[in-house]
Amino acid sequence: MTVGIVVFPGSNCDRDVRWALEGCLGMATRFLWHEQQDLTGIEAVVIPGGFSYGDYLRCGAIARFSPVLGAVKQFADGGGPVLGICNGFQVLTEMGLLPGALTRNRKLHFLCEPTSLQVQPGGCSWLSGYVDNETISLPIAHGEGRYQCDPQTLKHLEQEQLVVLRYQDNPNGSVGDVAGLTNIGGNVLGLMPHPERACDPVIGDTGGKRLLESLLG
Repeated sequence: MTVGIVVFPGSNCDRDVRWALEGCLGMATRFLWHEQQDLTGIEAVVIPGGFSYGDYLRCGAIARFSPVLGAVKQFADGGGPVLGICNGFQVLTEMGLLPGALTRNRKLHFLCEPTSLQVQPGGCSWLSGYVDNETISLPIAHGEGRYQCDPQTLKHLEQEQLVVLRYQDNPNGSVGDVAGLTNIGGNVLGLMPHPERACDPVIGDTGGKRLLESLLG
């Protein structure tokens, strides 16, 4: 399998994702520069964290118009697995692959710390290696990670079991304790925590490794 990793001006976790996929899992990766549209040979796509286009306007708002994301949307609409991490989650909401928006944290501070999460995999293929209501720890690093949506949207997400990761001690004020969402097809996952930073037992927890291992089938 070859995993495409989208790179915008301002991405800073693209190499972290490559290291986790190649170094920990032995998977092949290819960087996808934001101006390209060719996904030939790509079997999964990761939109990594960082500050795409400097986070001007809103996080992910400019990235949403990048040529590569038109190809990524077609890929996702066809059932291809797409993962958006932190800024990547923000991008997924801006481009309409997931509902809602990510806004400034409740106390307006940047948060960089481990956080405890409850996993409710539902039909999300990215979380097939976890059991329902399992607790894991993943690091967060964001200033605009507060998930927001209207009550009707939240009700729909709950009813369809699309809230697949929840904060156990909500650090940023997200409605419904939302830390991660999937789409109806289960092939798209957006989450604020960083699974790629929790893959190596030498440097810490490995709670994120199983998420990336889902790509191995």
